[in-house]
Amino acid sequence: MKRRKFLNTSKQLMGLGLLAGLYTWRVEPYWLEFVHRKLPIRNLPLGLVGKTLMQISDIHIGNRWNPNFVIASFQRARALNPDIVVYTGDYVTYDGPEQIGQLRDVMQHAVRGRLGTAAVLGNHDYGKNWLEPEVADQICAVLTGADIVVLRNEATRIAGLTVAGMDDLYGTNFDPEVVTGEYDPADANLLLCHNPDVCDLDVWNGYEGWILAGHTHGGQCKPPFLDPPVLATKNRNLIAGEYDLGDGRQLYINRALGHSWPVRFNVRPEITVFEFKRG
Repeated sequence: MKRRKFLNTSKQLMGLGLLAGLYTWRVEPYWLEFVHRKLPIRNLPLGLVGKTLMQISDIHIGNRWNPNFVIASFQRARALNPDIVVYTGDYVTYDGPEQIGQLRDVMQHAVRGRLGTAAVLGNHDYGKNWLEPEVADQICAVLTGADIVVLRNEATRIAGLTVAGMDDLYGTNFDPEVVTGEYDPADANLLLCHNPDVCDLDVWNGYEGWILAGHTHGGQCKPPFLDPPVLATKNRNLIAGEYDLGDGRQLYINRALGHSWPVRFNVRPEITVFEFKRG
């Protein structure tokens, strides 16, 4: 009886393991969550109060999984009619030139804001080993062709909001103090970067306000009540969601729409929808 019980228990555990594996591989990577949050901005123009800003990050178009999920997610996101849309990097998982064409096909379905759309680059957008600036230039051309303003250590104004963007921490064009040096505390400000590790660098020149980032994917697989075992940041305290950095900066890390590999557990893909309020 003991042997029979052991065999039955083993079969049950194997069955549970198989179900968990299928869920992690075939269900959760495609179970999109729209996360709705308030976004208080100091000096926000009255015309933006109650308007929405949508953050999309890390779509990772490439050969490792079918991009139709991203296209379908874009279609659902467009139905929300966001006022401003920002993209925070890693548009491809780059293996070769074919990813540029793949990205161009996907970005024909891009989500754009009624008032404006801006983006920054991520490390994967710099090609192999993040050392191919010509790949970044090609991706910028695709985004520009989709009516998206790419911010490479520069800022743009959208309906009275100053949206600044840092180029990627690991890319060949990282020069953050160019953009933070232009920071005006009298403006309504928002800053985009890809890798939240940049928050720990001494490059901010007194900036106060929100920073929107991606890069971590929330770890993609996270045991309940524990930190993810694999994380793409040096600062392992920066995983996903909102962080008060304690010096007037607030950070939000998006869990990513796409994936390096299509495996997720307890970390659903995310599109964030912020509602502006005066800070």
